[in-house]
Amino acid sequence: MAYHLAGDSTVADPKPDELPLSGWGGFLADHVDAPVRNHAFGGATTESFLAERWEGFVAGVRKSDTVLIQFGHNDQKQPELLAARGGYVARLRAMADDVRARGARSVLCTSPERRWFEGARITPTHGDYPNAVRDLAHELDAPLIDLTAFTTWLYEDIGPADSAALFCHLAPGEHPAWPEGKIDDTHFHERGARRIAAYVARSLRAIERADGDLPARGLEIVAREARS
Repeated sequence: MAYHLAGDSTVADPKPDELPLSGWGGFLADHVDAPVRNHAFGGATTESFLAERWEGFVAGVRKSDTVLIQFGHNDQKQPELLAARGGYVARLRAMADDVRARGARSVLCTSPERRWFEGARITPTHGDYPNAVRDLAHELDAPLIDLTAFTTWLYEDIGPADSAALFCHLAPGEHPAWPEGKIDDTHFHERGARRIAAYVARSLRAIERADGDLPARGLEIVAREARS
């Protein structure tokens, strides 16, 4: 059994010369007892992942493996080709169907929210894309890990000031890759990536515990598992 990750930069492994910037997938192996194959890459959309990585990616998927699929950050920048209820969800469905045809489990993930506060509340930035994933998971009877909902709660719970530590906020001179500093409220600092990875691992345990029953148990059960 193995975990396979398809996604964008918020999932991708850290690049050694960019640490502490990292996607959550780079730390999932610290929280699970099976191998993790992370094929996520920066700038990926459902379209580019299918074109550039999918054939080799899915060839490595075996029966009883779990494939986590998370896109949306970059898809929303191509609304004509990859509309939430159009090309985006069609490509997610194709991925999930390929995984299921190989006897493996596909787990759909909504995108982590960006840290855009208005007062004490996070401003949603992904439009209809998270709802499209939620509806597709329901349609396919597939497990869902709702990272949009979880991260919105997480940032608001920590608060506008302290939640900055979850992201790649670097002072001038602090990192050679960004000598003038970096204020990034999309990409995680290692601290944030580890928090998301731990939540994903707890969510996977909740999903696996439900194996043999309905595979999608909803955010309420997943969230309860994550806080236990």
